[in-house]
Amino acid sequence: MREGRSAPRAVHDVAALVAKKPDIVLECAGHQAVMQYVPALLSSGINVMISSVGGLADTGTSELLMDASERGGAQLLIPAGAVAGLDGLAAARFGGLKNVTYTSLKPPHAWIGTRAESLIDLAHTSEEEVFFEGNARDAALQFPKNANVAVAVALAGLGLELTRVRLVSSRAVTDPLGIIYAEGDFGHFRFEIFGRAAPDNPKTSLLTAYSLLQSARLGVGQPLSKLLAK
Repeated sequence: MREGRSAPRAVHDVAALVAKKPDIVLECAGHQAVMQYVPALLSSGINVMISSVGGLADTGTSELLMDASERGGAQLLIPAGAVAGLDGLAAARFGGLKNVTYTSLKPPHAWIGTRAESLIDLAHTSEEEVFFEGNARDAALQFPKNANVAVAVALAGLGLELTRVRLVSSRAVTDPLGIIYAEGDFGHFRFEIFGRAAPDNPKTSLLTAYSLLQSARLGVGQPLSKLLAK
């Protein structure tokens, strides 16, 4: 961390952060932090961009954030995160979007510490093993450390209930591989995103951090209120 007058200044509670009157706050601390800290920031009129998008799968959290956003006149922003192609998916909503499937493939060790350990034997899996198939809401609630991208895809497209998610343990990949397939009256497309995992956390992609940085630098992000306005 830099030292001197230009060094970042740490605060240790929300009140102190609000007192600094930042233009925007970037959340990078997990689902619990979204629920615990973000409402107070929004209700104080501070825009917040969250990386832990999976926290929005909980209906109570989502409603709490939207209420705080309206009270404070602030925006809750969703970055593209580790997913390319979300703009195209959002555009497809106007072109008869009918089906969206997001498949997440990660090496077995990336699923350690998640519910996957109780569903399959990660130490002795086959070359590729699907251990979850369901909607984006269930994926995020059951795998909160691994399903932020699934929720981002769902919010851009058909929503949490209608977006299908497949979670896969694969020995064929060394880093996270995400595949988005969408089809409808507009046609169809398939995006593959092979992202290097963060060195200290195999569950997340390095691109997530870079996306937050770029979104903050440009001052862009998708307001949650517009994503929910289907």
